[in-house]
Amino acid sequence: MVMGQKALTAQEVEVALRDVPGWSVKNGRLLREFKFGSFVEAFGFLTSLALVAERMDHHPEIFNLYNRVKIELETHDANGISKLDFELAAAANKLAVNATSS
Repeated sequence: MVMGQKALTAQEVEVALRDVPGWSVKNGRLLREFKFGSFVEAFGFLTSLALVAERMDHHPEIFNLYNRVKIELETHDANGISKLDFELAAAANKLAVNATSS
């Protein structure tokens, strides 16, 4: 885990949410569900996201059911949502667009 991350305030989270369409906050976590055209598209997205998460050393909770992928983000070391979570959320949004446009 990347050290030195601090939890954002509720106001900072609300402002940052504007930059990651489709994401919301529930139970102190940043979350979004993606829906793809097939299991293969969903799995391709998951594989790409895993590589990004590994490079960031920031690993989300991921749930997959056929063509749906649910992602939950929080920075455990910060005990809340950090800038790192929003960086990974933005990367996921970009990967999802690429996964469905190919």
